[in-house]
Amino acid sequence: MSARIYLLGAGAFAVGTSAYVVSGVLPDVSSELHVSLTAAGQLATAFSLSYAIGAPILSTLTGRWERRTLLIAALVLAALGNLIAALATNYPVLIVGRVVAALGAAVYTPAATLFATGLLPPEERGRAVAVVFGGLTFALVLGVPAGTLLGPTLGYKGVFALITAVAVLVAIAERAALPKVDAPPVVGLRQRFAGVTDRRVQTVLAMSVLGVLAAFSVYIYIVPLLKETVHLGGTAVSILLLVYGLGAVVGNLLGGRATDRFGSLRTLYGVLLGSIVMVATLDLSATTVAGAGAALFLWGMFTWAFNPPIQNLLLELGGGLLISLNASAIYLGAGLSAVVGGLVIQWAGITVLPLVAAALDLAVLGLLVTLRRDPALQRVEHLDEEEQVLAAAVER
Repeated sequence: MSARIYLLGAGAFAVGTSAYVVSGVLPDVSSELHVSLTAAGQLATAFSLSYAIGAPILSTLTGRWERRTLLIAALVLAALGNLIAALATNYPVLIVGRVVAALGAAVYTPAATLFATGLLPPEERGRAVAVVFGGLTFALVLGVPAGTLLGPTLGYKGVFALITAVAVLVAIAERAALPKVDAPPVVGLRQRFAGVTDRRVQTVLAMSVLGVLAAFSVYIYIVPLLKETVHLGGTAVSILLLVYGLGAVVGNLLGGRATDRFGSLRTLYGVLLGSIVMVATLDLSATTVAGAGAALFLWGMFTWAFNPPIQNLLLELGGGLLISLNASAIYLGAGLSAVVGGLVIQWAGITVLPLVAAALDLAVLGLLVTLRRDPALQRVEHLDEEEQVLAAAVER
């Protein structure tokens, strides 16, 4: 695997940390800016919705840009947003910083995914996607714990300043190490959304929204859930969150390898079945520290193995034009998760939340069954198997 692929993953880590770290600094934001925790929580919603709206629009507006220049500009924009947040002395300016950072991330992640797949042969495309999303998983592993640990010492301003520095350093490294890549043929906004008229694309995007909604509606409230089931708090919960993040890293890498080996559809079947079992039994398995650790690791693994096959499936259906739309779908699901999770807790209690997430995953599995019956996708999966046989024969 080329070192340049991992550099693209480092950029994803920078913009991903910008998204996730806010959870760890909410108390500091609330106290320093004199807003409620609920209002502070809207910083995550502002980021997610700005990303969801901005990804396809900005991908169209920057369609003529040379690809390396686009990646660097996206990182600089993300750094600017975090710098605004670091300098913010009131809530509206902090929201503006979050929006600007989200727009930078909305450009970077889809562009980096396509850049990475272009550096490797088709049979390694799943692993290329996994490396870029690996940056996001490492952001999850380190972002929330780092915000929790550094927030009381540095304050939210210091945390956002640190993210600014990371984004700038990665931009400098990419400028030095990545090759120039010409822009693909220009695609208008209407053409970019034309793929959405395809029923199969609609199905995959719906799977992304529901899959992310299922995962994050529980993850956002995992701390109070663990307090309810294991009666833990403080350092112990931080360690369990780290275990979840490690599972996410492993799952992302395995998801990419499984996609290359078995194809997108079959990988998704295994991933979804594992996710359903783990999240449905979460409040039962997470009743001891050891049980919670094992459950969170496996749940994180299955949850984050979902992204590589979904991205690869969209590449099979319509090429790179659909990647930015999927990025919007991912952040739309993330933006809805706090609302849906909050309503479930209010109406039925927090221990019901994993069952609702399992039901959402079942809905995703049902959508996958409709895709499995599609003759065109069956042919793609069959061709992938033939390519793997030929590649193995050549190696021998």
